[in-house]
Amino acid sequence: MSQIADAARAASLVIAALMPIVNPLGSAPLFLSMSADLPTPARRQLPRRVAWNSFLLLSAAMLIGSHVLHLFGISIPIVRVGGGLLVIANGWRLLSSDEAPSSSGKLVPADAWERETARRAFYPLTFPLTVGPGSVSIAITIGAGIPSHAAAGVVDVVSDLAGVAIVALSVSLSYRFAGRLVRFVGDTGATVFLRLSSFILLCVGVSIMWSGFVDLLRAMAHA
Repeated sequence: MSQIADAARAASLVIAALMPIVNPLGSAPLFLSMSADLPTPARRQLPRRVAWNSFLLLSAAMLIGSHVLHLFGISIPIVRVGGGLLVIANGWRLLSSDEAPSSSGKLVPADAWERETARRAFYPLTFPLTVGPGSVSIAITIGAGIPSHAAAGVVDVVSDLAGVAIVALSVSLSYRFAGRLVRFVGDTGATVFLRLSSFILLCVGVSIMWSGFVDLLRAMAHA
């Protein structure tokens, strides 16, 4: 019972750490805007693909992220600066766009939507919209705390992966029902919500980039 309680506690800590950063409800209007020109079957497939990609990306960052960064000589602050710039670029593109999210949208050609769905499923819908540098750095930090000895390490890995799976499930559900949110608030409300969400995304990117700069400057000062 004690191991079950410890596993549940570890999974809940992963959820508590990742959910506010991933923020699937806040990203849902942006997801809808980026997929509004795709046909209905594509918009139904995308939430599952994005959720699966998010699970794989967060799991990989947690399990091998620190080793990959060490291999290339990249630090977490540098990841935050580069990722923050990417988030800023996407936030600015959405903020300056004239398009509003729609439940129908203009359809892409029927023979191209599957390829377009596969392309968008990872970039920009999974990275950096859903799983950005903030959530990646948190996943790397969680992975760095996994014990090295086998028994406790396996339990912690399984617990952490369960927490990541729950976060990915929330992404799938939030994106799946994003269209109902737009229909509920109407065209004007959807436009306002999109602009506010885009501005928040832009501010999040600035915050991520600035935190990376601060960490780099602090490291230089200590050196």
